[in-house]
Amino acid sequence: MNNLKSKGINAFIWDFFGKLSTQGIGFIVTIFLARLLEPSDFGLIAMIMVIIGVAQVFTDVGLGGALIQRRKVLPIHYSSVFYFNITIASLLTCITFFSADYIASFYNNPTLMPLAQVISVLFIISAFSSVQAICLRKQLNYALLTKVSSISSMLSGFVGIGFAFKGFGVWSLVAQTISQGIFYNLILWKVTTWKPSLAFSFKALKQLWGFGFRMFLSGLLDAIFTRIDFLIIGKVFTADTLGYFQRAKQFNTLVIKYSSGSLMTVMFPILSEIQKDLPRFRNVILKSLNVLCFVVFLLLGGLYLTSEELIVFLFSAKWLPSVKYMEILILSGFAYPISSLLVNVLSSRGNSKAFLKLEIMKKSLHTLNFVNAYYNGIEMYLYGLVLVASLGVSLNIIFAKTELNMNALLLFKPILTQMGIGIIATIVTYQVSNTLELEMLIDFLMKSFVFLFLFVFINFMLETKSINEVGKLIRPIMKNKIRL
Repeated sequence: MNNLKSKGINAFIWDFFGKLSTQGIGFIVTIFLARLLEPSDFGLIAMIMVIIGVAQVFTDVGLGGALIQRRKVLPIHYSSVFYFNITIASLLTCITFFSADYIASFYNNPTLMPLAQVISVLFIISAFSSVQAICLRKQLNYALLTKVSSISSMLSGFVGIGFAFKGFGVWSLVAQTISQGIFYNLILWKVTTWKPSLAFSFKALKQLWGFGFRMFLSGLLDAIFTRIDFLIIGKVFTADTLGYFQRAKQFNTLVIKYSSGSLMTVMFPILSEIQKDLPRFRNVILKSLNVLCFVVFLLLGGLYLTSEELIVFLFSAKWLPSVKYMEILILSGFAYPISSLLVNVLSSRGNSKAFLKLEIMKKSLHTLNFVNAYYNGIEMYLYGLVLVASLGVSLNIIFAKTELNMNALLLFKPILTQMGIGIIATIVTYQVSNTLELEMLIDFLMKSFVFLFLFVFINFMLETKSINEVGKLIRPIMKNKIRL
């Protein structure tokens, strides 16, 4: 038990700082590219990546998750999944390459055809390293994954910025994306011990298929519904508009997803290990939820208050139209990390049937909101996301409490508590800022400090479980740092 806990904490720390370093490098690269390139360039790439992102799910069809969830895995399972992924990826590359003309016609933009043809090679690139990454995740070896991701992100950043300085425009983004995949493959193959054998077995794939197929369908739904807004906006509006929306969504996702993503990534293999011990399983979920809610609402409030300053400071004033989109997106930003934890309850216990049912219900809500986007525009779509997010989290709690055999109020409480504290701290900070009317940089620093102080202070005064669990998580880390 202590060994698993120790491995879990170590994996969390490595994955968190890995995401921090990798995304930090990527974010710095994005700042340079956003200043060198036009919003329309990012809009064009976003149009293509909708297709690529959805099709990417087919290269794995849920078998990777099945390898992690399955307790007894043989070498034949890994090799069979590897060759299966390569085969499907090659097929998807061919389909996308020869369908590039149709993609360009759909958006009524001939510029997209050569871009789509070149980017189609991403399927094969990703497939070559998928099983190695799965092995490391199953072993909780996030230290190695962190190093590989950071190095590949840095090297591809140099490639993208170099292309941009030379005036290659949108092709700079293509070069960055493809080179990152290539560097990641080369380094991962060099440093990992697992290599595919010549063995292949349909029987081995079939053993993984029961869990994997439902997870694949869930992943497919998620891939479609997290990207279809780009498809609709790219079809109905201009590339500039999509570029502004993409910048707002990407920035919001960067902060929210990757701040909590480490916990979610590590939780799945850990929960899979203790899936039969329900009391312990339940305790881990409640503790994680308390920590997660504290982190998420702290970040959301700070991000909402400083969104305009961040956009202007980082990307320049030409990206100001992104601010409004970003502010509304932040209001629904709590849903992703909290939902990720709650659906892990189902996936780690192997209940892929309930997982799929839940995803279908949530995606039905998103479908209604896409109709809203088509008829009422981007802003109404974003406000609709706030309602969809709230309903989606409620559905997650209903399914999770059934699986955990516990009172739903225990899951709602940390969410509502931290949300309330976040709203109060945000309102007070906003009023202070309006009263003082400071210069932009001073105002940014003041709002950040005041909000942070209020949020933590209110948690201490109320003696919330979240602040207690955060303290328990931080203290061992700080002690280790002091010893070093």
